[in-house]
Amino acid sequence: MDIMMLVGSLRADSWTAQLAGSAAGLLPAGVTGGVYADLAALPHYDQDLDHDDAPASVVAFRAAIADADALVVATPEYNGSLPGVLKNAIDWASRPRGTAALTGKPVAVISVSPSPRGAQWAREDAERILRVAGAHPVEGSVGVPLVHAAVIDGHFTDYKVEQSLRNLLDNLLEAGSSEHQAA
Repeated sequence: MDIMMLVGSLRADSWTAQLAGSAAGLLPAGVTGGVYADLAALPHYDQDLDHDDAPASVVAFRAAIADADALVVATPEYNGSLPGVLKNAIDWASRPRGTAALTGKPVAVISVSPSPRGAQWAREDAERILRVAGAHPVEGSVGVPLVHAAVIDGHFTDYKVEQSLRNLLDNLLEAGSSEHQAA
């Protein structure tokens, strides 16, 4: 099984990237998980570009989404919502409507913040947008509050956060296995 991770922060070594890397380390043997590294290469969604000859970055991104059995969307919170780069990626992955790579894809949503809310609004917005785009967010999304203390140098210092992520990944793997068997 292959899990693709979309990290909504483009900053090198961001807390969001650290959390996604730590989550990948929780995957069981036989399950691969990697971060899609080229979100910044996607042009802003423009229907005039969305045709049979779409930009190469879009074609590669859609193929990567289609090849993955499930996704993890990791988001920080910018101005009370998810960052534009993540929304843009979801927009590209949701087209063409009905046959898009994102359609029916199980997705786990995690969010991080140095605040006590754990980027709750970004996580809620991500789940809603993914659902409208045709994906299937799994139950039990995880927000990591006070991330600077919960994940240090890519390692969990908070057992409850680690356990919540394990539970979420278990839900994702179960949903991904069901989708994979149905295909």
